[in-house]
Amino acid sequence: MTLDLSDPVALTAQLVDIASVSGDEQRLADAVEQALQLPHLTVERVGNNVVARTDLGRDRRVLLAGHLDTVPLADNLPSRLEGDLLYGCGTSDMKSGDAVLLHLAATLADPAYDVTYVLYDNEEVAADLNGLGQLVSRHRDWLDADLAVLMEPTNGLIEAGCQGTLRIDIALSGRRAHSARSWLGDNAIHAAAPVLAALSSYQPRDVDIDGCVYKEGLQAVAIAGGVAGNVVPDAATVTVNFRFAPDRSEEQALQHVRDLFDGYDLTLTDSSGGALPGLTAPAARHFVDAVGERPVAKYGWTDVARFSALGIPALNYGPGDPNLAHTREEHVDLRLVTKAADLLRSYLA
Repeated sequence: MTLDLSDPVALTAQLVDIASVSGDEQRLADAVEQALQLPHLTVERVGNNVVARTDLGRDRRVLLAGHLDTVPLADNLPSRLEGDLLYGCGTSDMKSGDAVLLHLAATLADPAYDVTYVLYDNEEVAADLNGLGQLVSRHRDWLDADLAVLMEPTNGLIEAGCQGTLRIDIALSGRRAHSARSWLGDNAIHAAAPVLAALSSYQPRDVDIDGCVYKEGLQAVAIAGGVAGNVVPDAATVTVNFRFAPDRSEEQALQHVRDLFDGYDLTLTDSSGGALPGLTAPAARHFVDAVGERPVAKYGWTDVARFSALGIPALNYGPGDPNLAHTREEHVDLRLVTKAADLLRSYLA
């Protein structure tokens, strides 16, 4: 398919109709690479990650980034239009943001800043597969910028920084026995009761950083155990997810959970640090002023954390609604697509 980058609204539908579930982004990456072969851009590609840059000698560089992949389909392709709403997998998360990015890449030949456009794969799956992470490790210089704007769905708001996240497994043990003689055993599933009680009574923090309030959360997200319908189980596991404010490091967040469950056998299975808002950086302040929206905290983890770790101020800003991401009824209000394109064009020009 040949992409038409002239209209971000029509382009959103084009991008959505090229299925690109994580791990299957090649067809879309091919179309993106081909469409970006423009005289004012230098285009590089590694795997299914495409980077295009202007090199105009400006004194500031802005980076716009978006991921090409989606979660698995839910009988929601091809896209369909109902009034101003476009329905389909990836409309909100985040092909509407990608469409704005690509439209600007094609139509801003002489921006006030040098601009880097990054489209990458495998954001929706394991962190070690993330295409942006691959670019960080293999081509760090491609990502140099004074400000990074991640086109994640924010409903047209500026969402600053992001929460950190970690998951732990709490292993519970007991003694196996016949359920008809349960007094001879020690039920490992029952041993989860005090863990669940601690989670139910946990009082999470609200943390104000640069005027953005991050809400923490500690939740059981899975529980496993059981042997058979007539056996007292001798093992069970509770999986806990901690979403923590970016004033905590990963190490501090893990220690907090260890302190809460002191004496239990804990295994860390996943961890990603958060990102501070970074709103004091001059480039970030200028972007906020240009967009005219008061920044709010980002609930959830996004790749702004990768840019923050590189010392690059980063913000989330995109037309999609984050509450619709990954849902069967996912859709985007196309008026927000037009608004985002106009605001970013004004800022960059």
